[in-house]
Amino acid sequence: MKKINIELKWGIFFTLMMIVWMILEKVSGLYSTHIDKHATFTNFVSIPAILMYVFALLEKRRKDYKGSMTYLQGFKTGLWMTLVITLLTPLTQYLTVVVISPEFFPNMIAYTVEKGIYTPEGAEKYFSLGNYMIQSLLFAPVMGIVTTAIVAIFTRRR
Repeated sequence: MKKINIELKWGIFFTLMMIVWMILEKVSGLYSTHIDKHATFTNFVSIPAILMYVFALLEKRRKDYKGSMTYLQGFKTGLWMTLVITLLTPLTQYLTVVVISPEFFPNMIAYTVEKGIYTPEGAEKYFSLGNYMIQSLLFAPVMGIVTTAIVAIFTRRR
């Protein structure tokens, strides 16, 4: 098995990028005054997320495969990176909702109840650390695999 130093490095970079993104969301008011825009703007994190996978696979191709990488080699690289990201996801979620923005859940609960999206009980159940941990542990590998499957197509070279 090849070394996974590159995958580990980029998985950590990805996690740090996510933490910085969450700080930017907080600073821009997406967790408070502009909470109504949160659902839209949070999706833009997919741009740097995809770029992280591209950079990781390109570095792997250049350094470990000497400029030539098959689709399967790229896919395996992305899977290892996804594993690292998934393992670090609970830490990212915890830092976001407990350290960076403890007001996020109360604000989202109030907003969604006011707009009639959830009942108070439903909102409290949905916007909780436990639920977000479960969601992120399911979402991270699914999105990582999908992203990897696509990025590996464009980063392969014979």
